[in-house]
Amino acid sequence: MAGTLAAANMEGEEDDLLDFEFLTTNNNAPANKRRKIIGLDDLLSDLKEEHKTKQKSKVVKPRKQYKLDDDDDDKTEISLFKAIKKIDGQNGILDEHDSAIGTASWGSLVFGAQRNPSPVAHSDLGCSKMLGTFLNNELNSLVDLSMETGEAFVKGLLSNGWLSKLVLKCGHLEESIAKWAFNQLLYSSEESSRTFACEFWCSILLYNEVDAASIKIDWLPSYSLLNDALESFGYLLLPQYVAPNEELTGSSECQGPPSNIISWIKFSSICCQVRSRHQMFSVSETEELIRVMARLSLDQRLLGLSSIMNESLISAINYFTDEEWDNSCQSVAKSLAERVPRDLNCLRTVECIPSVDSRGKQLKSATAFEVLKLCFQEKIDNAQDALTLLISTAVKDTSCDLFHTYICLVLVNNWLTFETLSNDPGTDQLWGTFLRKCSSQISSNDVRPYAQEVRNRASYLLKGTGNDW
Repeated sequence: MAGTLAAANMEGEEDDLLDFEFLTTNNNAPANKRRKIIGLDDLLSDLKEEHKTKQKSKVVKPRKQYKLDDDDDDKTEISLFKAIKKIDGQNGILDEHDSAIGTASWGSLVFGAQRNPSPVAHSDLGCSKMLGTFLNNELNSLVDLSMETGEAFVKGLLSNGWLSKLVLKCGHLEESIAKWAFNQLLYSSEESSRTFACEFWCSILLYNEVDAASIKIDWLPSYSLLNDALESFGYLLLPQYVAPNEELTGSSECQGPPSNIISWIKFSSICCQVRSRHQMFSVSETEELIRVMARLSLDQRLLGLSSIMNESLISAINYFTDEEWDNSCQSVAKSLAERVPRDLNCLRTVECIPSVDSRGKQLKSATAFEVLKLCFQEKIDNAQDALTLLISTAVKDTSCDLFHTYICLVLVNNWLTFETLSNDPGTDQLWGTFLRKCSSQISSNDVRPYAQEVRNRASYLLKGTGNDW
């Protein structure tokens, strides 16, 4: 009985112990159990003090240490880059092209500071017979229309499409209405007014009913007026090519491009499409329009307008008759080549020319050839002359200007790809030889600027041709 009670007492004591005390307690050393509990309190206090010390050290040290690590990494990268240049023996070449690594781009400032617009004179609606008819109508007493509110009334007709319907119904576009709508199209500060005015002119000029010839138009804008508007937008006659991420100087409020340029592009495109009924541009003016559209394509701020600029270029290219086109094509190609530097901007100029039809392909090919001739600074008359010079390029030589080689490679590709005439078999052979040379003699670990661009482009073209060279 006593043994049973002793066992029960032992179990009760064990139940009163905590888990961690049970694991570390001796049955015959109660004093040791108390010392263990005191030791844990001390340990917890020590841990708290150590934690506070670490928190303080985190506030003081990490930022300074991180900065030192960044400085060390930068120094390491600089030392490694210098070592690579020294080992490869390319000090002179890399120094010359260091700025081009990863930063070469295209871009031109086409628009600068805008000036006050000069709308077409004598566009007062007070002399409009149509507006006078509304004023003299007996129903005018209901709307109380006057000369002072006449423009607002006509603007309302313009916005809801009734102005074009009235003109087409009457078969007569008055000079005052035509000039007023033209001013709205180019110079209005309201986007809705510009859009509605552009739609108005499109509906009048593109009216293709049987009795279209019976519509009398008292006044049509000329290219000189469009050119005046372009200059008021801040169009720069002399190109200003800029480095990537270079910021404009001056007030951003007066810098182009203006939002009015959208209506300008659309209206120019419509004018080129209606030559059979309304010849508003001359041949030389349409050639200049193509040059302007190509210039606009070099402004990266206008990339969002690429679609309408492409449509405008197609309209301008198809403006010419078959007899006019060959001479105009060569004239435009030469002027485009002379106006762009021999860098990525010239490739962008060639690229922006649409190649949806034979004329576009001919202009793209001719422009690439004219730029190529300026790149060589030697007289070349045909593809074999150009390819012979390219094949003689020592692409393995560390002094070789691979950026120039890349420009020529892309230009020759555009020239031969879009050439409307059949290529000579000898030209194909030389082209294949040059592509093989670029793809095989430039290694995949060549660190020279544009080495990999030349190699990859040549390899791609060599595989994509499908010709057994």
